[in-house]
Parts: sequence; structure tokens; C-alpha cells
Amino acid sequence: MGSGFESAEAFLQAHPELQFVDLLIPDMNGIVRGKRVDPSTLAKVFERGVAMPASIFALNIQGTTVEETGLGLDIGEADRICLPIDGTLTMEPWQKRPTAQLLLTMFELDRETPFFADPRVVLQNIVKRFEELGLTPVAAFELEFYLIDQENLAGRPQPPKSPISGKRPAGTQAYSIDDLDEYAEFLADVLDAAHEQELPADALVAESAPGQFEVNLHYVDDAVRACDHATLLKRLIKNMAYDHEMDTTFMAKPYHNQAGSGMHLHVSLVDGEGRNVFAGDAEQPNDMLRWAIGGLVATMNDAMALFCPNINSYRRFSPEYYVPSAATWGVDNRTASLRLPGGDPEALRIEHRVAGADANSYLLMAAVLAGIHYGISNRIEPPPVTVGNAHEQHEATLVNNLRDALRELGQSTVMADYLGSQFLDVFVACKEHELNEFEMTISDLEYLWYLHTV
Repeated sequence: MGSGFESAEAFLQAHPELQFVDLLIPDMNGIVRGKRVDPSTLAKVFERGVAMPASIFALNIQGTTVEETGLGLDIGEADRICLPIDGTLTMEPWQKRPTAQLLLTMFELDRETPFFADPRVVLQNIVKRFEELGLTPVAAFELEFYLIDQENLAGRPQPPKSPISGKRPAGTQAYSIDDLDEYAEFLADVLDAAHEQELPADALVAESAPGQFEVNLHYVDDAVRACDHATLLKRLIKNMAYDHEMDTTFMAKPYHNQAGSGMHLHVSLVDGEGRNVFAGDAEQPNDMLRWAIGGLVATMNDAMALFCPNINSYRRFSPEYYVPSAATWGVDNRTASLRLPGGDPEALRIEHRVAGADANSYLLMAAVLAGIHYGISNRIEPPPVTVGNAHEQHEATLVNNLRDALRELGQSTVMADYLGSQFLDVFVACKEHELNEFEMTISDLEYLWYLHTV
């Protein structure tokens, strides 16, 4: 803890204007929770950590503790200890009053044993399995999101007015530079703030719907840190939009007649010499890459509840929006679930295209790495490569609703082995609670259809 204490002191000396420090920990849904403290307590946080309730990881999407997890009243709403993550103490560029942020992870009270229900811990345990093979996952995310107006339309989102033209966009051309120009100040501020926080965001692309954009993160040779980057970048984008009098959503399908938002994960493995073990000819993948694809295909339905954790997640699946519906793979083929991008053979990697932008990045990464490790360890051969439109060639076999996805996850011996059965019990309990409440809610459509007809 000594080095952390020194970095806290150095940070305070470098920022004498500092008024607040936000202590952050992402919950099961990827929502950032935490505390705001006085800078005078920062050294103590690095030295001793900070107490927070274990029930942080029993919260549903509404922020209510799900007692079925056993992490609430059953343990007396007891605390655990949250410790700082190195390299995450930075300023928050969007704040009017000088404020810093620090990412935390949860431990048992002994400060030595990582807490089983922290998704970051779940991922770390899987990364350790690759270390035993002498391999290191290298990863990067692509995040899609919508800019939306702070004022909704009859309870529904709508695109924001352009700061340049004052017009509300009705359509967007994919990769349009003009659409980037309309929101240029916001997008520039996002990249500037990301660089200030040492988040490796390097490109913003206009996507195929009004107000939809994609931000790309650089590859890093630390899968856990890649998820830290994605989590903090989402928070940055949301807050930077508020500064520009706009709002954002990472909801998987905010508009029924527009493309949903995905979170694509690029991943490869390097050996002890830093060599990419997937490198070679994409048309004829080597053993390691082939087995990795085989494992991902074999476990895709097992992990759908982690890729698509919300009821709305499954509304995103539609062929016309390049969202896969079967466990397929292809070379430079965006209709497949797993795409091997073209280009430099030495940089060959897998692009996993199933998850929505609403996924918890740590759990998405954990599920993908579990599939890869399982495939390599068991030498699982993949199905034949898909050439051309995967939607026309393959029947839709991916789970298409949350209830079935939770059933698949709960019954998966592979995911229980890699993520831990105790963790899966907590995750499934949280999501089943949300699902049950949703299904008991009477919708407007039901009143429209049935109130005066039956």
C-alpha cells in the first residue's frame, strides 16, 4: 500500500485546487456506484481502503437490493473493504468544481481475499487461467451509443437538436463526416477528456441511425484494464453530454425502427515472447485460433445472459442491422457472430459481435475468455466457416429472450466452472427478480388490445 499512499500524496500536491474525490465501483449491471469524499481522506483510502456494503453486487437495474442473492439482510447488510485500483486516480474534466475519481474493487474484510461477487474479480480469475498456459489476452472494445435529447417525446427518446444547424436529425449516413461535424464540439471534448484520463479512445464514427455514434478503444495487453477503460469511458461520455445539454443512452434498443447499440470485443492472445498465437492466414486458422473459435461457438448460448443481460437486449437482434442470430464465424464477415477481420496476418484476432452496449464489460470479457480457454483446453473444432450472408444460411439458434438465457446460464457447467457457481447464483437471482417484475407489469399495449375487446 506504500506506493498507493505516495501516489495519493503526489496527486494532491499536483492538484491543490481539488475539492472532491469520487470513489467508484461498478455493480453487476455495470452501473458505477460509490461515494464522494473529501480529498483529505484520500491517503487513508489508499492505505486502508473504504468500507462499502456487499449488497452493491445484489442491486437490480433500479438500484434495489435483491434479497434472493443472500447479500442483503441475510448477512445484515454487512460491509466489505474496497481497495484502489492502480492507475485509475484521475481528474474528472466535466466537473465545474475540481473533482477526481478513483476506481475500486471489493475484498473480504481480510483485505487479501477478492470478493467473489465483484465482476472484476470474476474476470481476474479467468485471466489467471491463461497465465497458467503462458498466454496473455490482448483486448479492445468498440462501444456504440445514442445521443438523445434531455427532453423526451411522450416518454420516449428523441435525437437532440444539432448545435450547428438547430435541426433534429431524422436520418444518419453511416461513416458520415457531416454528421460528425454536427456534434463536433461534443465529440472533440469526449476524446480530449478521454486522453486527459488516459483512456485510449482513438476514433469516433457516425453509425447508421440519427444521433448514433461508435467510439473505439485501443488494444491493451491487460483484459481487466480494457474493461476498466470501457466502464470509465461510458461514464465520461454520459457526463460530457450533460455539459453539452444533451443526454446519452447505452440501451441496447432505444428506437424500435433504428439500429440497436452493440459492444464489440476484439481479442487475441500473446505468448511469453509477445507473439500473437492467432497470427497467420485467416482463411486457414491455426490450431489455437480454430480451437478458440470452437470454444466460443460451443458456449455462446450458455453465455447469452452475460452478453445480453436485460429484457431490452434481445430487441436488438435483427438481420438488417448486422446483429447475428446464430453461432457462426467468418472472415471479414459482419453477418457472423465471430468475425476474423482482414488485414495484417500478424494482427489476426477475433471480433465478438453478439453483446449489446448494455452489457457489463467485465462479464462480457469473462464469458468470451472462458469460451476461448475452454475451446483451447479441450481442442474443440469449430463448425465450417460461413461465407456470405449468415442470416440466409443459418437458422436462428441463439437464445432470443432473457428467461431462456438465464436458464441456459444457470444450467451451464462450463460457465459455473469459469465464473463460479456462487457468482452465477447471485447474477441469475438479480436478473430473474427484474424479469419477474417486468412480466407482472401491465403494459399500455395490453390495455389497448384487451381492455375493451375481450
